[in-house]
Amino acid sequence: MTPDLECKALTRRFGEFRAVDDVSFAVPAGSFFSILGPSGCGKTTIMRMIAGFLEPTSGDILITGKSVLDVPPNKRAVNMVFQHLALFPMMNIEENIGYGLRRKGMSRAEIARKVDEVLERIGLPGINTRKVDELSGGQKQRVAIARCMVLEPDVLLLDEPLGALDLKLRERMKVELKALQAAFDTTFVYITHDQSEALVMSDQIAVMNEGAFEQVGTAQELYYRPETAFVAGFVGDTNRWTGRIERISGEALDLRTENGMLMRGASHGRALQTGDRAAIYVRPEAIRVAHGAEALEGFDNKMEGTVTSLLFNGAASRVLVRPATGGEEIEVALPQSGEFATTRKGDVLHIGWSGAQGNCFAAGAG
Repeated sequence: MTPDLECKALTRRFGEFRAVDDVSFAVPAGSFFSILGPSGCGKTTIMRMIAGFLEPTSGDILITGKSVLDVPPNKRAVNMVFQHLALFPMMNIEENIGYGLRRKGMSRAEIARKVDEVLERIGLPGINTRKVDELSGGQKQRVAIARCMVLEPDVLLLDEPLGALDLKLRERMKVELKALQAAFDTTFVYITHDQSEALVMSDQIAVMNEGAFEQVGTAQELYYRPETAFVAGFVGDTNRWTGRIERISGEALDLRTENGMLMRGASHGRALQTGDRAAIYVRPEAIRVAHGAEALEGFDNKMEGTVTSLLFNGAASRVLVRPATGGEEIEVALPQSGEFATTRKGDVLHIGWSGAQGNCFAAGAG
């Protein structure tokens, strides 16, 4: 099946600087695809090239199988929602949504019908005559999407559209955006530096760094099986230790950390050798807590430590544990029920985790 969007060897240079460096990807029809990366990595440059606001230095962009390199922005089957929604304050909601249809010369009756239809689909029927400043932030967000979707684009581009919203509204809009995408069955391409937005909403995520894609996969693949050190460190919270590999047996390896701890990790198919400097990444929720070492039998890595901080965040609460042998604090997920739910600063705990949970990469990679 022909993807709705395909970029082939897409490159954009500004002088000698490569903002986008030979990026290729395809987005299946009707899917939610996110480009996730830090500021300045090139994700907005990709979106501007897809929209037609910027020409690639080389490469090709195809919408539903056809190259659009010579097609001006207003003729591409693409529309865009910006972080600052750019709704017209002097127009009511129906006029805002119908603006693009009027530019196409559609009749007033047909515009009214289409506006009513799209307002119904975004869950805001009957607000046609209201002004923009009478709407909440979430309602404005949906109206901005409706203004794009009424034009029936093949691809909707979303440039960090939740960035200007407060935290609680942003959390709600993540769920609503995913529901809207499914309701319209339109391909969404979403760019963000916020990993939570990408992980919650996306069918596929491309993690971008310094103009190139590090990895493309599902949220689960990026989180549990990162392919590069950058992805391991950028996506989700993680503990990181660096040192030198002392032993390798199959995918299992032993790494002597810089403060002298011997730690078991896994190469997961990466080409690592004895003597290499390497880094191990372990997720906080992969670490088990206990009151005694005997409860951690079978774990490759075990140690005793003291709780130095409680990072309370509801279901995502963590504690920082300082190992008795010294070294950096270790971030550990705090159980939400049972005897450890009331853990406090100063408590002594035993912690342990499986070596298979430790993703190991060459030190310095990423």
